[in-house]
Amino acid sequence: MSTVKSDVNGPVLASTAGAAGGVAEPPGPGGGLAAARRRLRSGELGSWPVVIGLVVIWVVFQSLNQNFLTPQNLYNLAVQIAATGAISVGVVMVLLLGEIDLSVASVSGLAGAILAALTVRNGVPDALGIVTVVLICALIGTMHGLIVTKVGVPSFVVGLAGLIGWQGLQLYVLGAQGTINFSYEGLVAQLTHTNLTPAGGWALGAAAVGCYVAATLYDQRRRRAAGLPLRSTRRLGLRAAVLAAGVAGTVLVLNAWRGVPLALLILVVLVVGFDLVLRRTRYGRSIFAIGGNVEASRRAGLNVDLVRISVFALASSMAAIGGILAASRGYSVGQQSGGSDVLLLAIAAAVIGGTSLFGGRGSTYAALLGGLVIGSITSGILLLQLGSPARFMITAGVLLAAVILDSLSRRGRRAHGRE
Repeated sequence: MSTVKSDVNGPVLASTAGAAGGVAEPPGPGGGLAAARRRLRSGELGSWPVVIGLVVIWVVFQSLNQNFLTPQNLYNLAVQIAATGAISVGVVMVLLLGEIDLSVASVSGLAGAILAALTVRNGVPDALGIVTVVLICALIGTMHGLIVTKVGVPSFVVGLAGLIGWQGLQLYVLGAQGTINFSYEGLVAQLTHTNLTPAGGWALGAAAVGCYVAATLYDQRRRRAAGLPLRSTRRLGLRAAVLAAGVAGTVLVLNAWRGVPLALLILVVLVVGFDLVLRRTRYGRSIFAIGGNVEASRRAGLNVDLVRISVFALASSMAAIGGILAASRGYSVGQQSGGSDVLLLAIAAAVIGGTSLFGGRGSTYAALLGGLVIGSITSGILLLQLGSPARFMITAGVLLAAVILDSLSRRGRRAHGRE
């Protein structure tokens, strides 16, 4: 028998039996299936709907065009989602607070414009220019957070003002020329046009799986030492096997064309890094707590304003990285950079990936999964030569389905007293 306790550091599961060695989860597939059914009934859907949806999308487009799942198209898809995915990571962080930032697309365009002005027009080294741009955008996000927290202006209004204002500043920075081209040989351009060697891709994949296994074993050791229930060894082994198969398949397919792109590696590092921050640090648990209940978090002693400000700063920093990757992919930045459907796709990727619009629930992996869904739709539509109307309508339908699923899941959690 176990009871659930909580403190300002997050929920703590304290076992009343087997304190010395911990209590294992029910063994065997029967216990696992029963637990899965309980989670589904209570609205804990996890990422399975997104994964299933992605598989369906791939099967449909592959049946309509045999070139969809070719190494070349999948490589292009991996590079294509990098910029929007990076922006979406920041969007996920803001959504976890129960807020919204509509300025991220304009900030990404402004980041590209400032980087071009620094490196191309003024001869600043690319590396220094990138760091400078990210810091400038972090200050922009800090200003947004201060206005939201200290002045009390709704984040929607602040983001809307930023959407318009930063786009205007972008046009001013670009000047009458309108477009600035980067050198094909510079660091900025190479960010999305560099690939790992086949051996390098396999080595990196093996290292990633090894790190996951080591982290899992370390977590089990800590749980045993603390007297907490141990996770099922069979389930953990299955997860490691699935991860290994996924990594091996990805490396194999990408190596069949040009190798693992550096742009995809950057996106994965951002997703994994911020996920670790959210799940493994006091700061990350504070974000979930504030998104779940602001007043309870404040009474628990959390510095709500500081966390909010920092998250807006991180969101703008991620927007800057996304803008830099977008500029790198096109070798240029122009008046349309950060415009068009960038904002809608960044937010849609976060929501489709499973981040709740109501705050307190989600993961940065939503940016990666949602980006894959939207990128797959775009790629499939282009291969079928259906044009933008079909792409917009299909994306809208998937987004609406994701929001409906989130609402139904939230209702299920309430019915079972989980929210």
